[in-house]
Amino acid sequence: MFGGLRGPALLVWLQQRIASYYALDELPDVRDFVRPVDDAQREALLVRQGEDAIEIALLLPERVLAEAERAVDPDVVLQAVEGVSHFVFLAERVRTGLPTTRLELELQAEVDKFVLLALAGDPTGHAERLELRRSLFESVRFLHDESTEEGVRYRLANELAARYVRRFHPEAPHGEVRAELCRFYRAGQSDKIRMARAA
Repeated sequence: MFGGLRGPALLVWLQQRIASYYALDELPDVRDFVRPVDDAQREALLVRQGEDAIEIALLLPERVLAEAERAVDPDVVLQAVEGVSHFVFLAERVRTGLPTTRLELELQAEVDKFVLLALAGDPTGHAERLELRRSLFESVRFLHDESTEEGVRYRLANELAARYVRRFHPEAPHGEVRAELCRFYRAGQSDKIRMARAA
C-alpha cells in the first residue's frame, strides 16, 4: 500500500492521507516537528503548554526515518502511522481550540491505523479486513504492564477501537463510512467511547 515510500516521504504521505480523509484544514508540516531518537526507543509525542503557545516534538526512532530501500518492517510503518496520527490530531485540536486527552490520542491512532490500511487507499475486502483487525487489535503485545496507568490506557484504546471498526463492512457505502469516521474524529472523548461501545 505504501509503495516505495520511506522516511520523511512516508510521513508526508501519511499526514496528507489523514488530513484528506477527515477533511481537515491545512496543518503544520509534521516534518518540522520530528526529532530522531535511538532505535531502542519508540515513537512518542512530547507536548509542553506555554503561556501563549503549545510546543510539540514528535520523537521517531531513526529506523522509522531511514530512506534505505529494503523491506518495510510492519512495526516501523505502524510507529510512523501512530506518530503522525498523534501529531495531526493534536494539531487539529489546537487549531480548533478543543481539548484532548492521552486516551483520545491513543484511541484515534488505533482507528487511524485501520482507516489508512483498510479504507483510505484501495478499500480491502472482507477477508482482508478480518485479518487486518486480527493483526491490529488481537495479535498485539503491550509494552506496559496492565497494572500501570499507561497499560490501562493502551488496552482500553485497543479494545474500543477494535469494537468501533467492526461496524465497517466492505459492502457499506464508502461515503457513509467516511461520514461516520469524520464524526468520530471530531467527537470528544466521552462521545468517542459511547460510539465505540455502541458498535
